Amino acid sequence: MTTETSQTTPAPQAGNAGGSASGKERVVLAYSGGLDTSVAIGWIGEQTGAEVIAVAVDVGQGGEDLEVIRQRALDCGAVDAYVADAKDEFAAEYCMPALQAQGLYQDAYPLVSAISRPVIVKHLVRAAKRFGATTVAHGCTGKGNDQVRFEVGITSLAPELRCIAPVRDLALTRDVAIEYAEKHNLPIETTKNNPFSIDQNVWGRAIETGFLEDIWNAPTKDIFSYTDDPTYPPLPDEVVIRFEQGVPVEIDGVAVTPLQAIQEMNRRAGAQGIGRIDVVEDRLVGIKSREVYEAPGAMALLAAHKELENVTIERELARYKRRVSERWAELVYDGQWFSPLKKALDVFVAETQRYVSGEIRMTLHGGRAVVTGRRSESSLYDFNLATYDAGDTFDQSSSVGFIDIYGLTSKLSAARDEKFGNGVDFFTD
Repeated sequence: MTTETSQTTPAPQAGNAGGSASGKERVVLAYSGGLDTSVAIGWIGEQTGAEVIAVAVDVGQGGEDLEVIRQRALDCGAVDAYVADAKDEFAAEYCMPALQAQGLYQDAYPLVSAISRPVIVKHLVRAAKRFGATTVAHGCTGKGNDQVRFEVGITSLAPELRCIAPVRDLALTRDVAIEYAEKHNLPIETTKNNPFSIDQNVWGRAIETGFLEDIWNAPTKDIFSYTDDPTYPPLPDEVVIRFEQGVPVEIDGVAVTPLQAIQEMNRRAGAQGIGRIDVVEDRLVGIKSREVYEAPGAMALLAAHKELENVTIERELARYKRRVSERWAELVYDGQWFSPLKKALDVFVAETQRYVSGEIRMTLHGGRAVVTGRRSESSLYDFNLATYDAGDTFDQSSSVGFIDIYGLTSKLSAARDEKFGNGVDFFTD
């Protein structure tokens, strides 16, 4: 469920697109409440002559109340402000598909920022249509992935909309932003003290730039917020997670929504220092970038879900799904959430989850989430076939013929190599 509010100014009705009563163009701005986007409200107006509608979307990033952010946008010059509490929507419609797909970019990054952009994009487009805007603005630079995620997402949903990025297109640097805010007495703190770029939501937290740009430098303890130091963990924490078709529905016997499941696992896995990731990744724009992530709930849930898949998904389907998971993660990382291929892969992933139901028991301790038990009514694990003890029902005599047939092509190929003198030489050192 998503809760939306805006200023009391009546929004234009559908079909009245085209802007305000003043006849000015309207720009919808992805608004965080921070320095850059607060300054961007007035900056866009001065550079383009357009009116600005601020759009703030809560995906669990914490910080200030949405109403505080909405009022700040209005105080900074926005003609209207649209705010949406999208935490439940984000968890159910974006985090859960990522969990079911086992979405890990380069086998490491759980797509923390990448999966939040499509839900923000959806609300930006909705606001643009509601308020008659012709352009959508965002605060991304010209060298990151997010500019692509925002703009490709926006034009995938509304091809008629134009996109601008004040930092990239209108020369809105950090120094310019600080000077502008101070000159116009904007109600926002101006500082150069924080050297890091941080993006966070309920699925995790991303930290980059600053001294981390030297890839030899180890992360310092002070950069972490979602996770405690795993070197000195509390006592081990045992948790039982029940899944239905790949979605967590209970934790320790208590029913949970997707959002509650993530939040609870963030708390418990975070206390054990689980989910710290330090990786050099391949950005879409062609450069390599050092990123540090915290995703305690996401990584614990992914580990539990993966083990449940191991006992419920048939072997060939599981093998192929691993290939699909890699491609799915690449598409999402590259800003293709709304693409035809990603939508088609979603259908495949959903089919693989038909029998991914059951319980996983995990021990959380010292930076690790270790599965210690699994049970499922739809399990493909057959004790009587797997056991080597009394009661074994596996017909071992069948293996002889199976091996003959399975190895036949390699056997014939080896015989041909021998015939033409290309066999393995066992006598030359």
